[in-house]
Amino acid sequence: MMDGVRLPDSLLMIERGWLSANNILAFEGERAVLVDSGYVSHAGQTVALLRHALAGRRLERLINTHSHSDHIGCNAAVQRAFGCEIAVPEGMARAIGDWDEDALLLTTAAQRAEPFAYDRTLSPGERFTMGELEWQVLAAPGHDMDALVYYNPERRLLISGDALWRDGFGILFVEVLGTHDGLAATRATLEAIGRLAVDAVLPGHGAAFTEFDDALERAFSRLRAFEEDGARMARNAIRACVTFMLLEKRRMSIEAMPGYLDEVPLYREANSRFLGLSPDALADWLVSDLQRAGVARREGDGLVAI
Repeated sequence: MMDGVRLPDSLLMIERGWLSANNILAFEGERAVLVDSGYVSHAGQTVALLRHALAGRRLERLINTHSHSDHIGCNAAVQRAFGCEIAVPEGMARAIGDWDEDALLLTTAAQRAEPFAYDRTLSPGERFTMGELEWQVLAAPGHDMDALVYYNPERRLLISGDALWRDGFGILFVEVLGTHDGLAATRATLEAIGRLAVDAVLPGHGAAFTEFDDALERAFSRLRAFEEDGARMARNAIRACVTFMLLEKRRMSIEAMPGYLDEVPLYREANSRFLGLSPDALADWLVSDLQRAGVARREGDGLVAI
């Protein structure tokens, strides 16, 4: 049991900080499967945590829910350490095979991941066994248009990646960038998830939870707010990704912030499409907002993660 959520003995979720996605381990005898690996700067920590949790078991396979850096960044390190095969959502296979850093949002959001090779793909409609349970592969576009979630109807368990958290869902990158209708895709995904019978959710970030209906209500409320106010959605994306950057780098020059926001494609597009601020005005808002939210503080001429 973890934080009031009773999981089968064959499942373990390692809750990580916000720079890395949660790691979900599924055991079957002396074999194990991992869902999502974490951010590349946490590779050493990820391998150490997994080695301890595996306790001598053999990690056979690593499965990803989607292609963002905090979920795939440690894939290569995990494969080197444990010799596992890697399975990715079918929709991200070409971007991984070509190591297309634009398609993987690495260049777009100024994030990092170590290149890796996948061994097989997973597609919506497939079923597979993991941790002595059969899981259904379901499409979950929106946060990532090729994302998958994994559902076990027997124990009513949902591995939701970033499609559903306790307090919302992941950034709608494609909507902010104007490349796809991320709002409609997210609504369809939430509606599809809402039709499942779920007793416990193992999300990509945050603790496992049982308050499924409440989480859905919060997610739909956030989605409605974004549908009504694109600027709110854009500010959310900028705030979250700059916070991510600060968690990795720990400090950034405040003087350099306007140029950084104008240089990184995600921030430049979000500002151009929804906010229309000068780089200086955008930086002024962001620095104040991050301080007000308690995630960063000024130290001399720098902004430092808390």
